Amino acid sequence: MRLAARDLTLAGRLSGVSFDLAPGSITAICGPNGAGKSSLLEALAGLLQPDAGDITLGGQGLRDMPPRERAKCVGYLPQSHEIAWDVPVRSIVELGRMPHGDRLADPIDSALRALDIERLAHRRAQSLSGGETARVLLARVLAGEPQWILADEPLAALDIGHQIALLRHLRKAAARGAGVVLVLHDLAHAMNHADRAIVLDQGHIAADGACEDALDRDTIERVWKVPVRWIGEPGHRALVTG
Repeated sequence: MRLAARDLTLAGRLSGVSFDLAPGSITAICGPNGAGKSSLLEALAGLLQPDAGDITLGGQGLRDMPPRERAKCVGYLPQSHEIAWDVPVRSIVELGRMPHGDRLADPIDSALRALDIERLAHRRAQSLSGGETARVLLARVLAGEPQWILADEPLAALDIGHQIALLRHLRKAAARGAGVVLVLHDLAHAMNHADRAIVLDQGHIAADGACEDALDRDTIERVWKVPVRWIGEPGHRALVTG
C-alpha cells in the first residue's frame, strides 16, 4: 500500500510537495528548523488538511478514508512526548489497539518488548522519565500494527543504546512490509539507517533519493549552509563539520 503526495501545499509551510513512498522501506525526512518537516508528517497522518494537492494511501484519497480505517493503516508519533493521564504504562500501550476494537495481548506484549519497557508495564505514566515516556508512546503506535509508521523525531529523547535498538526494530518492521517515515535531525542516523531521504528547505523539496545522493556534501552545504564532509564506510558514516 503506497503512500503518495501530489502537489501538497500548506500555506506558509509546504509548497508543491510531491513524492511516492513504497512500503518495506525507511524514509527519512530531513531539513533545517522551520523547513516544514513536522507539518508534512502531520499531513501524511491525516491531521492537517492541505490547502491544495492530495495524499493517497493505496490509491485512495486519505481524506476519503473513514477515521477508524485510516487509524488502522497509519500510526503517528508526534514530536511532543506528553501523557495526560496518570495510568499504568500498559494501559497507554493498549490505546494503540483502539482502531481495531480489541486489546490483543500479543501485539501489546511485542511492543513492550521491542521498546524495552516490559519492566515499566505497571508503572504510572507520569512517573516516567522523558526517554521512558518517548518509548511508551512509540510502543502505543507499534501495538496497533499499522501498515505505515510515521514518527517525528523519535530518537530525540533516547540515549544512544535505545536509539540504535529502536532503529533496528524499525528496520525489522520495514523488512516485514511496513512503511516507515521518520523526521530526523541527525543526518548520520538518516544516512546509516534510512533507504531514502527527502530534504525539505523552506517548504520545498531540495533533494529526494537514496541517502548517499540526497544527503551528499553539496546538498547539506546548500540547505544547512555549513561546510561538511562524510567520513567512514557505508552504513557507518559520520558527518564532520568545518
